[in-house]
Amino acid sequence: MKNTVYKRTFVVLLLILCLCALAALSIGRLSMNPLDVYRVIRERLQYGAASNEAMEVALFKIRLPRVVAAMMIGAMLSLSGAVYQGVFKNPLVSPDILGVASGASVGAAGAILLGLGLLGRQVLAFCSGIAAVVLTTAIPRLLRNHSNLILVLSGIIVSGFLSSLLAIMKFVAEEQTELAAIVFWQMGSFAEINMTEIIAISPAFIAGTAILISLSWRINILSFGEAEAKSLGMDIGKMRGIVIACASLLTASAVCISGTIGWIGLVIPHLARLLVGSDHVRMMPITVLAGALFMLIIDTIARALLTVEIPLSILTGLLGAPCYAWLLYKQRTSVS
Repeated sequence: MKNTVYKRTFVVLLLILCLCALAALSIGRLSMNPLDVYRVIRERLQYGAASNEAMEVALFKIRLPRVVAAMMIGAMLSLSGAVYQGVFKNPLVSPDILGVASGASVGAAGAILLGLGLLGRQVLAFCSGIAAVVLTTAIPRLLRNHSNLILVLSGIIVSGFLSSLLAIMKFVAEEQTELAAIVFWQMGSFAEINMTEIIAISPAFIAGTAILISLSWRINILSFGEAEAKSLGMDIGKMRGIVIACASLLTASAVCISGTIGWIGLVIPHLARLLVGSDHVRMMPITVLAGALFMLIIDTIARALLTVEIPLSILTGLLGAPCYAWLLYKQRTSVS
């Protein structure tokens, strides 16, 4: 019965994701119906160029990279959230718990202050996010205490310190240019995404997702508790390190090109658990599809609702908070 529900849910989400991707490619300031999109793609594949140059540019240079990026980043943040919540046995944990988002924000702000371009901003954001995770995981080793509680507290310490550094950078930034760029980057946006950046994070996306999904049954064991995991012969420290490293890599890769986007990694895993249960073997693939779908819908609304683009974190907060409240209400018995 559970396998039937899982397969049905997987197929339905996949179909909805494909339909929404087609709709997202059709919606924008240059409106195209789905048949126009199909015709432009067919002409590009057959002849190397489309008869309508404006539609070709809008589709392949602007919309397609955004659609692909939205699905990838939604999947990465959602999967990271599901993994963190399973490993730490806490449904309130989000992907930035180990300081990834704070570290990436500091790196991006530093690049803006140094006058570096988009590539430099992404490189520094990624390196700073990974460095924050390394620092967070080093603190428990120094304290000789490898419990989940100490690791979470270390993430809070590192995030607090990095937030203070970011505040200093905002304070010294030039108000009209640098400060505005830092604040806008923190709100999240796909406005400057291109296929080169998507290709750059694709190895991390493919490898991280494949490893985590292949280890989903081991994450089930970790979520039972350390005593149960040890009784089954699992090397807890090694396995937890691999899982956290992969989840942190996914988060850092997503944040470095999109900015900070909240709520995705917190809300979507709850939705997946509501749909197919708490078994990570079934829940994690559903989380990937649901996260990709949610982020695609959010980005389409952000660029099409008004004449100016709405920062993504505004919409994820406006939609994510009520959704999270509803999910908690639906799961109130298990939460209590």
